[in-house]
Amino acid sequence: MEVNIHEAKTHFSKLLQRVAAGEEVIIARAGVPVAKLVRIEASPAKRQLGLYRGQIWMADDFDKLPDDLMAAFDGEEPAPKKMKKTPARKRKAG
Repeated sequence: MEVNIHEAKTHFSKLLQRVAAGEEVIIARAGVPVAKLVRIEASPAKRQLGLYRGQIWMADDFDKLPDDLMAAFDGEEPAPKKMKKTPARKRKAG
């Protein structure tokens, strides 16, 4: 349904009843839509705080990051990693 601003002001409570029943109402100025009245859906029930208290465990160091990753988050250049020395392979003469 579309109504002009004057009609919306005059019959606002009746328009709200129609909106509550599920109808959308467009409010127009000089035939140009400027607003839409729509019903607000009911919000879900509030969540109960502490519902899982005592059932969830978290390690004390859950937020501990490796030093190189923490340095990256801080905008620092990470220290170069030390390479493991591996024995050299001998080539076979062929």
